[in-house]
Amino acid sequence: MEKVNVFNLIERMATLIRSEERKKCTELGLQPVHLQVLDYLSLCNRYSDTPAALTNYLGMTRGTVSQTLLLLEKKGFIKKTADTTDRRVVHLSLLAEGGAILKQARTSNLFNQAALLFKEHDFVNNEEMFMKALTSLQKANKSQSFGLCKTCQYFTATSSGFTCALTKEQLSQSDSEKICQEHSIS
Repeated sequence: MEKVNVFNLIERMATLIRSEERKKCTELGLQPVHLQVLDYLSLCNRYSDTPAALTNYLGMTRGTVSQTLLLLEKKGFIKKTADTTDRRVVHLSLLAEGGAILKQARTSNLFNQAALLFKEHDFVNNEEMFMKALTSLQKANKSQSFGLCKTCQYFTATSSGFTCALTKEQLSQSDSEKICQEHSIS
């Protein structure tokens, strides 16, 4: 059997995912970037809920992200809130209507069938394999990892909960289970 090119496999998976995403977006009257923003806001913690972090995560221009945010805010899917300590910083949050549209978009036969296939077969360490592939791509692209807070080298469990050793701030359970732009692997 001929050896498979991993890059080609990743490229094909990404193409299938984007194709499914475009179909769902068309059904819901959205553009793929709208869905990507809603998805990101459902996953990010308080350190990463800014337009700048979103721009970094999506790898798009500030103008594209700004126009997208205006439209999503107008539709009642997201909310912008000024930071309480630094009024120049804006935090983004997903509203109930945005969460509902995201939930509709996520129901996909493609992904449900793929998940069943993984369960059906005895693949070992799927998450680890994909995590290593993602980490390698991020390093090659010199991009931020935006990893899960509780997997970061700065994440610290204390007797009173969790803290971030980088920001020296207390972390909530919710923050620890979401992605962060400050994420770093030792």
